[in-house]
Amino acid sequence: MSRLYDSVWDAIEDDPAERENLKVRSALMAALTLHIQSKKMTQAQAAKTFGVTQPRISDLMRGKIDLFSIDTLVNMLGAAGLHMEMRIGKAA
Repeated sequence: MSRLYDSVWDAIEDDPAERENLKVRSALMAALTLHIQSKKMTQAQAAKTFGVTQPRISDLMRGKIDLFSIDTLVNMLGAAGLHMEMRIGKAA
């Protein structure tokens, strides 16, 4: 019997805290990747802008979520001149 999930993270992670952490990191990584692409930045340019190394940008662009903490991603957002807005709701 198949089961429907609200997100891929709900399907692959049983721990609610880790699941929320993955969702936040995923959204931050997607926003940073979109920013890099929309500005047509090279990885080297993005690295300089975000204050990280080019291999870190490569990891970001390849979606290596396990290599990034929320703190690191928020710092990269700030360095890029971006800000985030949060909305918190009751879990389903």
